[in-house]
Amino acid sequence: MTTALIYLVVMLLVAAVVFLLSAVVFGRGEELAPLPPGSSPTRLPAEDITGEDVQGVRYQLVLRGYKMSEVDWVMRRLGVEIDGLRAKVAELESEREAAK
Repeated sequence: MTTALIYLVVMLLVAAVVFLLSAVVFGRGEELAPLPPGSSPTRLPAEDITGEDVQGVRYQLVLRGYKMSEVDWVMRRLGVEIDGLRAKVAELESEREAAK
């Protein structure tokens, strides 16, 4: 009985050391370094958003995915940009039709 208890304790210690060593070596598996509280990696230019800007967007990770307020902000910005571009296209098309 005592021998089995010693084996169990040694196995638990070995498992704990292996876990801690792997956690130190491999980290938490994140691509980005953790951000300081209150900061955000989400950036978009003030005007003329390009496809490259959209592809470069990064969101702050929270417990269950991405920070919802940042995703909502990006979606609103993209919506405003798309609406502006569609209005400009409609204006140019109507000017072209009027010129004919």
